[in-house]
Amino acid sequence: MSYYFSKSLDMPFAAAIEHVTKGLAGKGFGILTRIDVQHTMKVKLGVDFKPYMILGACNPHFAWRALQAEDKIGVMLPCNVIVTEISPGKVDIAAVDPVAAMGAVENPALAAIANDVRLLLQELISEL
Repeated sequence: MSYYFSKSLDMPFAAAIEHVTKGLAGKGFGILTRIDVQHTMKVKLGVDFKPYMILGACNPHFAWRALQAEDKIGVMLPCNVIVTEISPGKVDIAAVDPVAAMGAVENPALAAIANDVRLLLQELISEL
């Protein structure tokens, strides 16, 4: 089982971030965090890295349900979506598979929630 869903797009990196953010919003997700991995690697380690953004996406309704089903599930939230530049004008988008991520937690209620979120993220990736 893969732990993510992905798709390649022909568009500039910054435009892809905006495109993915709008797509997530259309599925009820907001962006809680943005981690610019390229910048962080340069500042913290002095190394060059490709453009790579981690978007910490959260759908409040599903997060609430997950927290009600499993109090400590916050350690596995939010759902991460990455935008990576492969070459100028070409990006890869990948979203975590919440079913794979939550697989270690043996809670049927949580598994059902993870499956619902999985469907939304699969739709997002296919619609990009």
